[in-house]
Amino acid sequence: MKLMAGLATGLALLTAAASAPAPPACVRGTGTHEGFFYTAWRDSGSACMTLGDAGQYAVTWDLGASGNMVVGKGWSSGSPTRRIGYRAAAFEPGTNGYLTLYGWATDPLIEYYVVDGWGTAFTPPGEDAALLGTVVSDGGTYRIYRTQRVEKPSIRGTQTFYQYWSVRTEKRAQGSDNTITFANHVAAWRAHGLNLGTMDYQVLATEGFGSSGRSDVTVWQE
Repeated sequence: MKLMAGLATGLALLTAAASAPAPPACVRGTGTHEGFFYTAWRDSGSACMTLGDAGQYAVTWDLGASGNMVVGKGWSSGSPTRRIGYRAAAFEPGTNGYLTLYGWATDPLIEYYVVDGWGTAFTPPGEDAALLGTVVSDGGTYRIYRTQRVEKPSIRGTQTFYQYWSVRTEKRAQGSDNTITFANHVAAWRAHGLNLGTMDYQVLATEGFGSSGRSDVTVWQE
């Protein structure tokens, strides 16, 4: 009887294990999921992005001393007038991570950031960047910068290109609904001669560099 009971218990455990849902798969590259575009890129180190319902994603990363990672969910075609809503259920950026509206434009090739959160050791885009001005938007003030990347990875291969930045002076709180009115930043950049051409993808991104951390983010269009 003890033997039969042991076999029954073992079979029950095996059945439960077989029926338990598999953990979500880590994604790489670009694609679409539940009506949203996603991107998951890194050059070294480890990172795992998983995709949840609608605009939700989560990522954990450990990039060593010099690895770089950008992941996010949003839209395959950016819009200069889009109002983006998001909620960060978690954002633990370590020493160097960003929570940012992120995207690309072409003709000219531009990488852009509207940064709402960052890590403990580095405030983007760095002390060497020249401050061009400020813009008030969505209840806060953002500092405007332009930086240049020379022969670095881009959506058009290895290129030299400019980056446009709006970086909030105070980090936004986690756990609440937030809005980024992108048109305000586009207009402020244009006033400083920073023009966007043809819009490519646009996502609410988590970026990490030389750090470890995690985030859990949901994005939508307002």
